[in-house]
Amino acid sequence: MAPRRTLLTLALATLFATGMGSAAAATPATATTDTTAATAAPRGPTDLKPGEFLWHPEISPAGPIVLVVSLDEQRAYVYRNGIAIGLSTISSGKTGHETPTGVFTILQKDKDHKSNLYNSAPMPYMQRLTWDGIALHGGNLPG
Repeated sequence: MAPRRTLLTLALATLFATGMGSAAAATPATATTDTTAATAAPRGPTDLKPGEFLWHPEISPAGPIVLVVSLDEQRAYVYRNGIAIGLSTISSGKTGHETPTGVFTILQKDKDHKSNLYNSAPMPYMQRLTWDGIALHGGNLPG
């Protein structure tokens, strides 16, 4: 079975292509949960199952992109010009490889990245956030 394409992969592809973007990982206390983009879809953000997404780039067709990751909600929110254009489920780091919180700038991009730590596992649309191994990337969702 082919891996499911998630909004995170779409968002990463968008960030990758535009050369713009910042990423933030946060808890709900600091993450924004504006789901303006979700209101145009028949399903709400809490109805999303792993691998599902809402994507409405036409709501804000141009401008800088910010990706906000809520670790507690296991959701990624995509904003362009401060307007929500997408929402996806995510799978954050497991115990021992926890996803750090903070505000990050994308340092490097590699559309066809392979992990040098995990048996050359594919990490499509990898966007490096730190030089010590923290990155956003698409991939197979567990479960």
